[in-house]
Order: sequence, then structure tokens, then C-alpha cells
Amino acid sequence: MLVDSHCHLDFPDFDAERDAIIKRATDAGVGRMVTICTRVAKFEQILAIAEKYEPVYCSVGTHPHNADEELDITPDDLVGRTDHPKVVAIGEAGLDYFYDNAPRDAQARGLRNHIAAARTTGLPLVIHSRDADEDMAAILSEETASGAFPFVLHCFSSGNALAQTGIDLGGYVSFSGILTFKRSEELRDIARHLPPDRLLVETDAPYLAPMPFRGKRNEPSYVVHNAEVLADTIGLPVDDLWQQTTENFFRLFSKVSKPESAA
Repeated sequence: MLVDSHCHLDFPDFDAERDAIIKRATDAGVGRMVTICTRVAKFEQILAIAEKYEPVYCSVGTHPHNADEELDITPDDLVGRTDHPKVVAIGEAGLDYFYDNAPRDAQARGLRNHIAAARTTGLPLVIHSRDADEDMAAILSEETASGAFPFVLHCFSSGNALAQTGIDLGGYVSFSGILTFKRSEELRDIARHLPPDRLLVETDAPYLAPMPFRGKRNEPSYVVHNAEVLADTIGLPVDDLWQQTTENFFRLFSKVSKPESAA
């Protein structure tokens, strides 16, 4: 079994064929998918998708692009939405200095609120970080010193220093279709030097379709291609990579139930 640890099944790109998309994923061996919240205001829509489909789980949180819209959402507000058995993570939250769609101080405040919720619940924090390596490393180091919390650096495309900081602080690193792109050799080199027991795979669908689908709409079944490239990159047989990343996923996303065949 393989897992897509990060996708956005609530996005309108999937409205016309969500049933078929999830079936294609399960037919491809993708036994679990986590659909990620980007606005708490839309959480109920996301939860409804997780409730409808047995293999799908979800998170609760505010993307850094929207941080200034939801600064009134407190850590307790996030924690209160995690009682549902299908809510298995906090986020995605973080820092995005590439687009700067929200003020940087709002992004940092939002990130710290999500860290507090992850620390309280023990659920993994899904972290978005783009062009913000130094500030992200500083916040993660500072907050971990105040109390550890589980986290994953999702859709990793940052530098080696942030990857190593994340690993040193007990976090995980997740690779998307970016890993498959021809010009991503530097990213593949980072992956080669990370411990295999801290690696995850994801699609970030509908974005970042892997080779050979680059430029098309992404979907969870395509995570198989990401896994093949990651296996080749780190020198593992593909079956072993599937097993390793799936074990890593269930260790981090410990609230997700295992299918009977994988239990």
C-alpha cells in the first residue's frame, strides 16, 4: 500500500469526478489520502469529503496565503475541531515568502498558533515553507525548545539546511512531483542524504503533477510516480519504498486507521 499524505480533494478541479479520482487512487494501491485544509472557514466542506470516503482523512488549519484572514482562530479553536476521528492533522500552516499573499508577521503568528495546537493534540503539523528557510528553521527551533510537536515539511523544495533542521528536530520531509522534474537534481541530492524512516510522499493535487504528466491536473493516483523516483533516488527497491513511506506515514499520522490488509 502507498499513501498520498497531502492532497486537496475539496478543490473545484475535482468536483466533476471525485468518486472516479478516489477509485483510481485505490485501484493504483493508494490506500490512504489526507485532504488538507487551507481555510478553517471551509473546514466543514473538507470534513464532509473525509466522512464520505473511507480511505480519506483530513486536517484543519489555515494556509499562510490566508493567514491574515483567520488570525481570530485560536489554538483552542483548532484543537476543538480535532475530536472527529477523521481529523488527523493540523494545518497546513507556515511561511510563504515567494508569493507574500499575507503579511509575514501574520504568517508567523498563524504558524505559532498551529504549532500550539499540534503540541496540545499530538497531531502532526503540516508545514508549508517556501523561500523562508531561515525564518522557518528559527521558529521551529524556538518552538521545539518550548515543547516538542510532530510535524512534516510538506512538498519539500527548500534547501538542505532546512531539511536537516527538520530532521534534527524530529520532523519528517515529504516529496511531491517536484522531485520528478528534470531540473530537480539538487532536490534529489537532498533526498539521498535524509534518513529513509523520515520520508513521505504526496501529490499536493491538483498541483504539481509528476513526470510524465507535468502540466496536467494532478491526482492522488499519481503519487505512485513520485514514489518510483524517490525509490530510484535513494537506492531502494520500489516495493521497499512503498513499505517504508507507508510505515513512516502511520507513525506520524498515528490517528489514521490502517486498512485490515496493512494492519
